[in-house]
Amino acid sequence: MTASSDADVRAKLTALVPALRHFHSALLDVAKGEYEFMNGPVKGPFELYSLVMNHPQFQWLRPLSGLMATLDEVLDAKDTTLTERNLTDVRQALGLLFAETDTRFAEFRGGYTRAKGDARVRETEAKWRELLGGIQA
Repeated sequence: MTASSDADVRAKLTALVPALRHFHSALLDVAKGEYEFMNGPVKGPFELYSLVMNHPQFQWLRPLSGLMATLDEVLDAKDTTLTERNLTDVRQALGLLFAETDTRFAEFRGGYTRAKGDARVRETEAKWRELLGGIQA
């Protein structure tokens, strides 16, 4: 196995970002639907943002949101050389979110389990998993 250059690593991680955003958006739509079923319609993007940031019913999404924010920060740091270690870190972080043995993310997995019946969630998950599978670290 040959070492990947900064440009190669950056390109792989950059390709993963929109796929994760689409997955997160699909999960958010499911969470919003659950909320609206119990509480009535969300009255616009500002109310949704407030709910996502503050309401406990959206808490389960935060680990994925945080991982995506960290990935954005890593990619935005132009003075940092990216290495295969960055690829490994992303693979491991995503793996932990879905690992049944890691109790820290049980709430995320509960929300994900409720959401994975949604076709858009399944489609967007398949896309990021396909991209991640192509990232050899």
